[in-house]
Amino acid sequence: MPSPSNARHSSGFTSSRPSESANPLVSEHDRSACPEELVTRRQLRERDLSPGGHGPVAVLRCGYCSYRPDRSCIHPTRAWLYSLDHARPKRTPTLAQEWALDRAMAARQTCPVLTCRRRYSYCLPLKKLGSCLECHDGTPADPNSYIAPPAQHPPAA
Repeated sequence: MPSPSNARHSSGFTSSRPSESANPLVSEHDRSACPEELVTRRQLRERDLSPGGHGPVAVLRCGYCSYRPDRSCIHPTRAWLYSLDHARPKRTPTLAQEWALDRAMAARQTCPVLTCRRRYSYCLPLKKLGSCLECHDGTPADPNSYIAPPAQHPPAA
């Protein structure tokens, strides 16, 4: 005789028992039945919010697992859901942090060859080539893709 927890409903789905791999503290929601107060990290980012130091409170099941309600979703396409009640505004970086980030990006975008020293609008392959393409193999660079270095004037006598 089957136990009541394994009994099938008339719809053909098994009862809502947690699977072996399911975390009992984290609820799972299908994509069409997700509550309004639970959002993904991307939705938090669109609203300029952060999780506020709190972890995920639920899992958004993938499309494949929505047809298998008796199993927990373990696919990489699942998404973690965060509560809007715990969300906080994103922190804004200080001027010193922005300055440090700009210097780091300038190091990645500037050709290290002393005769060139152009700052490009993209990161250069410095580990692979060691310089910009024009210095490496003579491929001409688009003038709109870099900023010319300031002119070096000889010292006045």
